[in-house]
Amino acid sequence: MEKYNEVANELIEIVCPKCRFTKIIHFPKEKLPICPKCGTKMAIKELLDEGKSY
Repeated sequence: MEKYNEVANELIEIVCPKCRFTKIIHFPKEKLPICPKCGTKMAIKELLDEGKSY
């Protein structure tokens, strides 16, 4: 059950595919919203983990 709680508090960056408006939300606590600028359903751009490896 720990893994589920760990994922439940994950931050993700979402982006509007039409106008490129971006926002950061908690996933899956919040549903993917509709873009406030153009009304299109937003899509996941990136999972925001603690660190990145390039």
